[in-house]
Amino acid sequence: MNADKRLVVITASEAFSEFWSGIAERLGLSLELSEAPQPVRDSRTAAVILACGGNESHAVDLLHTAHRSGLTETIVVGAEPDHRLAVELMRRGAGAYYVLPGDADRLEADLARRAGLLEEAGESGGALREAYDFSAMVGEDASLRAALDMASRVIPRGRATVLITGETGTGKELLARAIHYNGPRSSEPFVAVNCGAIPANLLESELFGHEKGAFTDARAAKPGLFEVADGGTLFLDEVAVLPLELQSKLLRALESREVRRVGGLRDTLVDVRILAAANVDLPGRVAAGEFRDDLYYRLAVIPIELPPLRARGRDVVLLARHFLAELAEAYGMESPTLSRASLSALERHPWPGNVRELRNAIERGLLLSGEAPIEPDHLALAAVSGPQGAEHASAEGGLHFPATLDELEMEAALAMVELCSGNKSQAARRLGVTRSRLYRILERAGAGDG
Repeated sequence: MNADKRLVVITASEAFSEFWSGIAERLGLSLELSEAPQPVRDSRTAAVILACGGNESHAVDLLHTAHRSGLTETIVVGAEPDHRLAVELMRRGAGAYYVLPGDADRLEADLARRAGLLEEAGESGGALREAYDFSAMVGEDASLRAALDMASRVIPRGRATVLITGETGTGKELLARAIHYNGPRSSEPFVAVNCGAIPANLLESELFGHEKGAFTDARAAKPGLFEVADGGTLFLDEVAVLPLELQSKLLRALESREVRRVGGLRDTLVDVRILAAANVDLPGRVAAGEFRDDLYYRLAVIPIELPPLRARGRDVVLLARHFLAELAEAYGMESPTLSRASLSALERHPWPGNVRELRNAIERGLLLSGEAPIEPDHLALAAVSGPQGAEHASAEGGLHFPATLDELEMEAALAMVELCSGNKSQAARRLGVTRSRLYRILERAGAGDG
């Protein structure tokens, strides 16, 4: 049991104040709240959290104060998904940066892992296996069941590299966590990094670490995520966006199982299982010279593709009812019904955001309906042109089918740039292409900058 372990929370903000008592109770940790950093008195502390939601502008200073108090492995929790802040905090020694409420599950899993590291065998391992059991991936569609069957076969092979592909929101990280927490490395760290969320010039340091003085602001040596994940699993999300130079270094690390910190002179052996994910056509990237073929084959030892929600038939209704019951319980509400009109709307919607979009729609419907039957207006499904809306788009003067692939590509690029209010970097990320490729497509469409 974790009863003698403490969770220390420095409450630099009142945001999510009730969350901490709940998470401590679920993990069996005693909770200690403090308004200012205090030195850790003994080894019973499972984790120290700096809760700064709403005070993100002071997060770096608060972290510096915590470090001066001897709290070197502080987890920072905020309310703003600011990637630059996250990178800066990690560079300054934060153990992790989480954003509530979206990262609540990840934070709890991390805390459970940290508590488990303080004991030979803790119940947290069983809790994590239960939390990330395959039953969390609800559905009866044959393509989904085939993907899960392949994943279940590779789970016992703790060194096998897996490449999980699928559109954004299909559950790639959920599947990666299920593979890890149900496998032989479950008691070791699961470290996830979104390669698309970290600036390219900082990503090498994040993955491989750096030595003191390796670059400006490198005031202390810092291990990279390969070292942090030693013995466990490193999950590389959005691996397709890695710069070519970094791809070669990643390939070397995978083949030699050694990493060298930026500015370092020696290699460090690491024992890490690699799970990677991509939401774009990686073989197409290879053919275009944007992704190394040798790295692709090294990652795709076991390829698993998760199907988009629109291709899963009646799974939409199954998932909707599952999320409704789950969210109603979390909010302490009675679970309302979905009206017939809502069920019809859910089945017609193309779900470009996949399972993640569906869960958000159900949560919105639950909160807006006030426990009355959920109607389509409560779901507020956005009008989206997609595979099921092709005739509608054509009727309103969009593409006329049949269209060439080149025409489809240009139309998709123009529509995404408009959706992103002209922000081409954001549009490129959402399309799953490099910025230079997006510019080439726009030039063909006569919409380039020049």
